[in-house]
Amino acid sequence: MAYLLKGAPAGKAIAQQLEERIEKLASKGIVPAAAIVRLGENPDDISYEKSVVKKFEKHGLKTVLVTMPSDTKEEELIAKLTEINDDEKINGVLMMRPLPKGLDEKRICDTLLAAKDADGITSKSMAGLYAGDENVFAPCTAEACLELLKFNNIELKGKNVVVLGRSLVIGKPVSMMLMKENATVTICHSKTKNIEEICKNADIIISAIGRAKYLNKSFTSSNQVIIDVGINYDENNKLCGDVDFENVEGCVNAVSPVPGGVGSVTTSVLMRHIVISCERMNCQNKG
Repeated sequence: MAYLLKGAPAGKAIAQQLEERIEKLASKGIVPAAAIVRLGENPDDISYEKSVVKKFEKHGLKTVLVTMPSDTKEEELIAKLTEINDDEKINGVLMMRPLPKGLDEKRICDTLLAAKDADGITSKSMAGLYAGDENVFAPCTAEACLELLKFNNIELKGKNVVVLGRSLVIGKPVSMMLMKENATVTICHSKTKNIEEICKNADIIISAIGRAKYLNKSFTSSNQVIIDVGINYDENNKLCGDVDFENVEGCVNAVSPVPGGVGSVTTSVLMRHIVISCERMNCQNKG
């Protein structure tokens, strides 16, 4: 049986590390605040929104819900984001994506100030991440993958890590972050040849390929650690990851479950980004 890399303990540890900083801000009458921007009524977006609101309320942070219809015009959304940029009481923004079809997502994302880009979605944030700029925020889920590994004392230096998926949300940013930790990274995708053999030789696999139960035991070896970032639904409409969990669990050293894995860490990472942004903004305002 593999060791389960559950996200709740890692998320709790991050939240505990922030308590003193949140209390210090509160003593000055400052409450870190995030705007959550959502278009439409996508159930997954609503579920994530609720989990963020619950986490923030528990730890004394504020959320401002900005809900707009799915047929919102591009200029209307840009105007709303510009308004949020100018609101000094909002320290960071989480915008649910993907946005509805027909909208220029890159243009909309780049409307956000990088200083308030709590989820690493602007071009400036992405460029800064690749350049090693400590002042930009990485995508929360990508950062959560590393936090889950570090919390469980899984060494990254010198390890052979395979990342399944090359998206700007997970695959590419998590690869850059892994290399910063001195891991050797191989990115695999739908066009990769001999993908099973490549995965078998990995010390760690991070799967963000977006295919339900794609990764089975033919990809694995006994000493591996697997981080499953997938959010999918199986043939019974049950939430599952990229990993065929029942098939893989007995074949590897450790694996993160879905649900209960990376997602549980992501909200805490977002909270940390909002607190950091709040500290920066109030320091600047004082100066």
